[in-house]
Amino acid sequence: MRSSRGFSAGVGLQRVKHVSVLKARRANPVTQLNQQILLKKRPAGVPSAEDFERGETPVRRPGPGEVLLRNLYLSIDPAIRGWMSDAKSYLPPIRIGEPIRSGTLSQIVESNAEGWAAGQIVQALAAWESFSVVSARNLHGKVKTIEGIPLHAMLSVLGGTGLTAYFGLLDVGRPKQGEVVLISSAAGGVGSVVGQIAKIKGCRTVGLTGTDEKCAWLVDELGYDAVINYRTANLRIALQETCSDGIDVFFDSVGGTILDDALTRLKHRGRVVLCGAISQINQSAPPPGPRNYLQLLAKSARMEGFTTLDFAHRYDEARTQLADWIREGKIRYRDDIVQGLERAPSHLLRLFDGDHRGKLMVKLTDPEV
Repeated sequence: MRSSRGFSAGVGLQRVKHVSVLKARRANPVTQLNQQILLKKRPAGVPSAEDFERGETPVRRPGPGEVLLRNLYLSIDPAIRGWMSDAKSYLPPIRIGEPIRSGTLSQIVESNAEGWAAGQIVQALAAWESFSVVSARNLHGKVKTIEGIPLHAMLSVLGGTGLTAYFGLLDVGRPKQGEVVLISSAAGGVGSVVGQIAKIKGCRTVGLTGTDEKCAWLVDELGYDAVINYRTANLRIALQETCSDGIDVFFDSVGGTILDDALTRLKHRGRVVLCGAISQINQSAPPPGPRNYLQLLAKSARMEGFTTLDFAHRYDEARTQLADWIREGKIRYRDDIVQGLERAPSHLLRLFDGDHRGKLMVKLTDPEV
């Protein structure tokens, strides 16, 4: 049976520790209580602390084809907001009263699935909870430690963030040397990697972000050729000046008016990579379609969406290449990590106020030997 309690921002989860639970924990981790953050109600607009509640339930044993995971890190991504709504998507909505779905870096505690063993560290699609029981289909690869690269990077630049940047740019955007690549949300976890891969491929990179501090970081540390502060600039004029010859590839995670303005600057045979639409993700009504979509017709251009699940059979290829680029100093990354399950809701809300650079994660615990 699951019990639940309200969640309030800035207040940690209060755990009631029973002697019997602590003794059982030392003897067998399967017998301890599973701390969770549950979906209390569907957000109306931007999520708030009132949309979540804390809960606990006994840890269950894995059934056939399943594994029991101890979650080490939670990945904080815009996709979570989409799963919290009841809109149709590539995955079903999170049900009210269920833990918030999330990408995780986890350690297998017990396995009932062929090819997966206790002690292995894996990337998974699990939830905001201490332990998760998932089907082996939700395991997205075994994590191999790489010298000089911290474990948490396996959930960011070598995990969903890096995989999204790698496949979205190289397979969907298909940049060529000398082309102009424009990236929205350029200081985010995905965008910051996209720009660096574009530079590796010999492209001119232009980023869009919302503060002068982020603009400086993108140019000085990540090597962007130009950056536009879309909050203070007239974006259409700035794009005319910065991309005077047009845009070959637009990697877009924002949508809305930014997408409309970028469409007007597309070159002949330009490509638009649809990674997300964070500007519209909190709207309760369907957003208006792009006003300038006829530019795709006029320029013989292409606009294509994708998810990393489309490329699951090539994850190892991408991780190997990304790791090589990191070791060679060609890719830098920043992970914004907080400690404690109770901080996951407030960390998620940072996605919508622009108060972050790089990849957002929540650390729960260290792996056990």
